[in-house]
Amino acid sequence: MKTEFITLNEEQKVTLTAYLQEAGGEFGYISKRPAILILPGGGYQYCSDREADPVAMPYLKAGYQVFILRYSVKEHSQWPKPLEDYEQAMALIRKNAEVWKLYPDKVAVLGFSAGGHLAGCAATMAKEKPNAALLGYAVTKAEDVQMCEPQAPDVNKAVDASTCPCFVFATCNDQVVPIENSLKFLQALAEHSVTFESHIYAYGPHGFSTGDSSVQFRESVLCSRVPQWVEDSIGWLKDIFGDFGKEEMTVPVCRGHVTGDYEPMLSVECTFGYLRKHPGAAVVMTPLLKWVEEHTEEIMGNVRLIPEEIAEQQSLENFYRIADNRILKEIFHFMGLPKEMEDAIEHALCQIPNK
Repeated sequence: MKTEFITLNEEQKVTLTAYLQEAGGEFGYISKRPAILILPGGGYQYCSDREADPVAMPYLKAGYQVFILRYSVKEHSQWPKPLEDYEQAMALIRKNAEVWKLYPDKVAVLGFSAGGHLAGCAATMAKEKPNAALLGYAVTKAEDVQMCEPQAPDVNKAVDASTCPCFVFATCNDQVVPIENSLKFLQALAEHSVTFESHIYAYGPHGFSTGDSSVQFRESVLCSRVPQWVEDSIGWLKDIFGDFGKEEMTVPVCRGHVTGDYEPMLSVECTFGYLRKHPGAAVVMTPLLKWVEEHTEEIMGNVRLIPEEIAEQQSLENFYRIADNRILKEIFHFMGLPKEMEDAIEHALCQIPNK
């Protein structure tokens, strides 16, 4: 492994530390590596050492190229300078993808507290968006972050369908950054069908970093499960990015969105309601909807996940109420369509752009 220390802005003391592992050679099956950019916290007044190198080590062990950005703070923190620092760092990482032996489309960002706010901004409003974002006890509400940096934006309001998958961890009784910050961010992700994983622990102080006694005083009242967020996040990144395979990463098992409604092409992973209202899907859905109308009574009789009194009201309207928020692939199970019809629908939808 080699270390590079890069000054991005000498006046503002913005630096990027790169921990770079070998690919090839003794790691013959690895041609490139995923990467993670760490943004320490510190209330936009400093960049915490406790949330820098100690955090980098587990991701190095997991095979990542790891970068630590010490962004603009104190008198230099006026927004959007920290976000501009992030943009510069991420652009540099991707520009040097070949030299640094990393996948430019598998770069995550991990931020803590105010650094978590910056990571949230990166995920929602940056030009150089990460491919995944991890937010630890992050500030996301404008009224809270603006106590540190008056011009800093509200992350929750910036969440949209283009937001990358997110991993969120915090403690319920955080006395510095109220848990509402994480909860409102998660709610915004859910409203836009963005894939996320969340670990909200019962108790623990703000700024626990990895939760190890090397960075958090062992007598702290800290939930014993808090340190598990590190391994959980590494496992989650494997789900999102894939794992090391033969000279390439394996296919991810988790999509960027909970449903296919936001994917480039239509598919049976889209919700039934989205497809039945999508103009481009009419050629496929019109005959299917006609079939549903003719077989409503039979279909409703197959549904065992709703109260009997609703199932007895075997109307098309009630079927739509049940089906619209579920993916078409799941609805097939209750419809009882002939297999050849299901296959034909799946094939036809995959040819239709999701515009």
